[in-house]
Amino acid sequence: MGTVTGQPTQLLIDGALVPGGAGAFPTINPATEEPIGEAADADAADLDRAIAAARTAFDSSDWCRDTELRVHCLRQLRDALNDEIETLREITIAEVGAPRSLTYRGQLQTPVDDLEFPAATADNYPWRVDLGVAAPMGITTARTIVREPLGVVGAITPWNFPHQVTLAKLGPALAAGNTVVLKPAPDTPWCAAEVGRIIAEKTDFPAGVVNIVTASDHRIGARLAEDARVDAVSFTGSTVTGRSVMTAAAQTIKKVFLELGGKSAFIVLDDADLDAACTAAASTVSMHAGQGCALTTRLLVPRERHREALDAVATAMSRVPVGDPSDPKTLCGPLISARQRDRVQSYLELAIAEGGTFHCGGGRPAGLDRGFFIEPTVIAGLTNDARVAREEIFGPVLVVLAHDGAADAARIANDSPYGLSATVFGSDDRAARVASRLRVGTVNVNGGMWYSADVPFGGYKQSGVGREMGLAGFEEYLETKVVATAVRERER
Repeated sequence: MGTVTGQPTQLLIDGALVPGGAGAFPTINPATEEPIGEAADADAADLDRAIAAARTAFDSSDWCRDTELRVHCLRQLRDALNDEIETLREITIAEVGAPRSLTYRGQLQTPVDDLEFPAATADNYPWRVDLGVAAPMGITTARTIVREPLGVVGAITPWNFPHQVTLAKLGPALAAGNTVVLKPAPDTPWCAAEVGRIIAEKTDFPAGVVNIVTASDHRIGARLAEDARVDAVSFTGSTVTGRSVMTAAAQTIKKVFLELGGKSAFIVLDDADLDAACTAAASTVSMHAGQGCALTTRLLVPRERHREALDAVATAMSRVPVGDPSDPKTLCGPLISARQRDRVQSYLELAIAEGGTFHCGGGRPAGLDRGFFIEPTVIAGLTNDARVAREEIFGPVLVVLAHDGAADAARIANDSPYGLSATVFGSDDRAARVASRLRVGTVNVNGGMWYSADVPFGGYKQSGVGREMGLAGFEEYLETKVVATAVRERER
């Protein structure tokens, strides 16, 4: 591939791999701070051509009506990605800073294999549903519900789990019959560019059905929300940017799916195994340096066991393997960039200003002088109204808060502008009752796993609009049409 030979990656536009109109821009290894290659840098004209290609492919080809072809192409893509999985793995480790162990799960292997779900869903979906004959307002009518694709989908993806989010958008959007223009984050263009190369070289996707446009300019992606030729926008990223996407999309009244931020709570009830809960909380918030929207970053513990919990979680956090993401033992690698590292560091400074204390961590890990690393950090001494307890930090930072029982824990957990996820540890019945009171999209009870291809993912409140994955995620990419045909007397 281009990144091995030293040549920039390419854009995928209208079935062809092409250079970027703005040249190329570097991609940086966050573990070493060194450039590792260049990616094609698209300009506005490139995006315009990509949108035009997607529009033409939807309006002028049989893609939206040929379910068999769509299923075939998605399964081809799954198999082709698996054929090159080791190359993709090394790119993901180098560009994303993703720990190697995670590439066998949600960072790479799982989302590749999960392409089977939208393919199988499309293959078996009831595209037409007969409602039978009725006589509304006295007119004898045969009624049919028809499900059809939206049209051109603009997909804007983040840097933290680029393969997972890219494939979770491409899979159902394409399976449903849409065409797509994908704009990945500037921090991780290689991951998306490799998917584009594989589509162009190893699959039968018709020209224009999938277009992948990498760019250093965030404004390029924003144009997808503004362009009237785009029928829907699927965005994953910060809540601040999500608001801008929604505002821009409102000008053409296009459908918007938003998967945004979180400040999820890990609730420990008084009958839970405290050590097990604290160990789980420590590993969760440290995974991939805390760069996950659904990671639980507030630990809510019984007030009478607050000091015990602090000691337990600090001990667990101090044992988290931090360092080189290529090492199979590493759980907590680097943050994605110097900007993100500085942002996390500013929140650590804010924690002290707000009256908090570090029970472990709080700075750069010893011996890691290069790379965008932050120690797994436990913050004590704050209440839920502190900014550090309310704002998304996106780093390996855990705020420990005290609660006065199950009802109070649910109240604190819900006292957030976000509603993406939560975890509850306790006896099954009590934990289930607390889970039912939480205003969030997913709940882990006693270690249960909600992440799966057949499970819808998304949030309440400012954590987003709509769902990704599962049948609900597939149907987000469909329109509903009703065909009502008058039945003549002789046809009855």
